[in-house]
Amino acid sequence: MTSSDTTRPSAARGPGVEEPGTSPTPVLRLRDIGWTVGGATIVDSVSLDVHEGEFLAFIGPNGAGKTSLFNLVSGVTRVSRGTIELDGADITAEAAHARARRGLGRTFQTSSLWPGMTVADHVRLAAQAAGGGSYRVWRRADTYPKQVARVLARTDLAHRADTCADALSHGEKRKLELAVLLVGEPRLMLLDEPMAGVSAEEVPALTELIRSLHREEGRTVLMVEHHMDVLLGLADRLAVMHHGTLLALDAPQAVMADTTVQQAYLGEEL
Repeated sequence: MTSSDTTRPSAARGPGVEEPGTSPTPVLRLRDIGWTVGGATIVDSVSLDVHEGEFLAFIGPNGAGKTSLFNLVSGVTRVSRGTIELDGADITAEAAHARARRGLGRTFQTSSLWPGMTVADHVRLAAQAAGGGSYRVWRRADTYPKQVARVLARTDLAHRADTCADALSHGEKRKLELAVLLVGEPRLMLLDEPMAGVSAEEVPALTELIRSLHREEGRTVLMVEHHMDVLLGLADRLAVMHHGTLLALDAPQAVMADTTVQQAYLGEEL
């Protein structure tokens, strides 16, 4: 466990997996959440706390339940059981847009950008949705264009503002997805495989952007990723998913050295 953890590990739940504790109210608290479809359990009794400013990375092979867990936390899918709390408020029954208004932002494995829409228009649309007002309200307040310009500069996309999304490289598309996310000012960011499809040449810049959002701006980050070299340089803790359960949760070095994790993933790509 990291020094900020005040909960203790439970052998019954696997190495390093948290039990409910008495630590200060976490940004995110999951308690025994599960998702069952047609009799098949996809996510099974996952409990964990995520604290302010933490970077928690999820690893595990395809089908382990990582994206399914993100879907439950973000409200894309409703849990079959258990509770989800954000800043101490029970959001288990809330819709995805309501969770977004509370400061929970999410990116997805597969890009959902519009090919015929420019980079700036993507961010403008996201700003309008985040503000809950009409385009005219944003224009009249003069907040809309300033906010868009700030986010484009933050993600190094200002020079691509008038470029259509389909003309961007994979790395630039991932930056645009982050820009769309950031315009809503999320406190908690769920990033689902942000390096997917990104060339080796573009990975360092995208990694540095995510690092700066976490360390310089203090945003809390949950990330699913298969690039272990990226995760080991970013994460405060690693969570290992295995058949829908949380196998381990601890500091990266402790997780990678754990014999249970090694036995579960020996010869498999994490």
